[in-house]
Amino acid sequence: MRKRFIAIAIGATLTAGFMAGCSNTESKAPNAMSIQAQNPFFQVSRLQYQAPDFSIIKNEHFTPALEQGMAEHYQEILAIANNPAAASFDNTIVAMEKSGALLSRASSVFYNLAGSNSNPELRKIQGEMAPKMAAHSDNINLNPALFARIEAIYNDRANLGLTPEAVRLVEVYHQRFIMAGAKLTDEQKVKIRALNEEQSTLTNEFSQRLLRLTKEIAVVVESKDELTGLTDSEITSAANDAKAAGHDGKYLINITNTTRQPVLASLENRELRQRIWEASANRGLSGENETASLVSRLAQLRAERATLLGYENWASYRLAPQMAKTPEAVYSMFGSMVPAVVANTEKEAADIQAMIDKTGGKFELAPWDWEFYAEKVRQEKYALDGNSIRPYFEFNRVLEDGVLYTLKELYGVTLKPRPDLPVYHPDVKAYEMFDADGSSMAIFYADYFAREGKRGGAWMSSFVGQSFLEGTKPVVVNVMNIKKAPEGQPTFVSYNEVTTMFHEMGHGTHGMFSKVTYPSLAGTSVSRDFVEFPSTFEEDWAAHPKVLANYAKHYETGKPIPDELLQKLLKSGSFNQGFDTLEYMAAALVDMEWHSLSPDAPLQDVATFEANALRKHGLNISAVPPRYKSTYFAHAFPGGYSASYYAYMWSEILAADAFAYVQTQGGLNREIGMKYRKTIREVGNSIAPMEAYKNFRGQEPTTQGLLKRRGLDSNI
Repeated sequence: MRKRFIAIAIGATLTAGFMAGCSNTESKAPNAMSIQAQNPFFQVSRLQYQAPDFSIIKNEHFTPALEQGMAEHYQEILAIANNPAAASFDNTIVAMEKSGALLSRASSVFYNLAGSNSNPELRKIQGEMAPKMAAHSDNINLNPALFARIEAIYNDRANLGLTPEAVRLVEVYHQRFIMAGAKLTDEQKVKIRALNEEQSTLTNEFSQRLLRLTKEIAVVVESKDELTGLTDSEITSAANDAKAAGHDGKYLINITNTTRQPVLASLENRELRQRIWEASANRGLSGENETASLVSRLAQLRAERATLLGYENWASYRLAPQMAKTPEAVYSMFGSMVPAVVANTEKEAADIQAMIDKTGGKFELAPWDWEFYAEKVRQEKYALDGNSIRPYFEFNRVLEDGVLYTLKELYGVTLKPRPDLPVYHPDVKAYEMFDADGSSMAIFYADYFAREGKRGGAWMSSFVGQSFLEGTKPVVVNVMNIKKAPEGQPTFVSYNEVTTMFHEMGHGTHGMFSKVTYPSLAGTSVSRDFVEFPSTFEEDWAAHPKVLANYAKHYETGKPIPDELLQKLLKSGSFNQGFDTLEYMAAALVDMEWHSLSPDAPLQDVATFEANALRKHGLNISAVPPRYKSTYFAHAFPGGYSASYYAYMWSEILAADAFAYVQTQGGLNREIGMKYRKTIREVGNSIAPMEAYKNFRGQEPTTQGLLKRRGLDSNI
């Protein structure tokens, strides 16, 4: 997942909830200058590429920097809006691109840490800042004088002698302002401000409750005997986690952010599997930290906001600037796939039920059984034992000899450790990226391990964006939640985690390879249904035979994975794809259904609404629930993927088509890698997405690559 936290309201793709108010005048207390001198955000960082100096950043620095940043930014915007000179590209658009430096510095660090290294103080600040940031965004987007200048430039853009990138920037600004409500009446603007403030407050509260829920629903296990099937390392970790949580002598199973839990593939104890699955699937439905009421109200108020802006519903509003354009296009894409996906899933379910029966089980397949018995089917079908693969996927080797090796082979870049750069947690490692000619390109932070205070999932974000206009180079971070092994033991990763490492580095290099003039168009600032294309394309290299052979080596002996075992792994790549595809499609369609509601629809009962949505689309298979249920659907409700979770599959069509094309051009080689880098990764949003794709591929994508990638029936 790509995520970008930048508080300059109009120069970025914002997560839902950036609003906030600041006054029209600046006020400084007598000691303001001394406070500023002690606050690292009030000056540009002296570290390379303005990387944050985490050695001196403290929690108490954020509020004054964010508030002063909003005040300064607002004054800059007023000066642009009220400029007596006629509107020009330089005095309006470029001036806006250069505005808000303090706010950008402070917010990029704050929102990154709030997601990856949170604590009660940061969460308190986040709650206080949410409505203020919302109002600040509205103060800019709803300023009539400012929009009048933007519209004048937009209407005359063909006659101004602008570069194609500058024209693209004007068009992006104009669209953003209109979609934020710039053309609303004064009365409507008052209403949309209220809706924006409520949305910001609710999305922040949703995020806070999810963090608390993660800790609250962890499953305490009394006896080691219940953990049969787990490795000694996993059992030790569970004991350490229990001790840290105040359950000394017991074992703790932490719950990850998706419905399915990795531990379910190994645990033999069916009763414990059920407890773990139910803890995951039922979270947020009730209790002090319930999120069900927030889901219902967020869907309702988003529909109200969309109608105010002239759209039928939130889904129509959200998709208008995307590649898909309409909800109908998304429903059509999924609808065409449902029959084959369901058929594949039902066949998989039958195979699993047969395995249950064969091994003496006297029960019908339930969701908490799927992965445990699917693993047995996989072993029987491909003679592939998960424990025999495990020693070949040691974390550091996967990173160094897999992810980073691929970057060098394809794009000519290397990442070298920078232990001298301060980091925000001991588990985080800093790197510097160098091009093939030895020139320095970017700073990269690797934050791969799970810990308390980090939200679930995986994502990429930026501390500093690339811009020729501002002379900045990228400072990027990848975040994951890999379970770290006890001290002194190797950390092994699942193959799913391997592909996620590649995926997030795809986002990372999308940001680090950026070569554009204007910050608003840089790196990953592209449409939701295009941004996942470069990352999905990257993850397929994890299974490329040459790449796999380079990193899949025994952690003790260093010997490559035996060819026989490697071939079994590759052949098993399409295994369980019915399940994987259906659980994703179910979540995506539930997201679309929530955001297709009309504003006059009553508040919905979450469980009933989900069940009806799945039944409507023919995806109501009890053993395969959605990847995310609504109450912990971080992408769709507190995150920026509302009515946009479909984007992963939309982007996958591009990625699969591109990857298949690359294989016809020699596969893993610098020539095709550099063509891809220059036409897709470097251009950001300076070129329309489909135009950029055709510059690389020579044509629009077909679905054939996707069918091959997923191993699904060719008649989809």
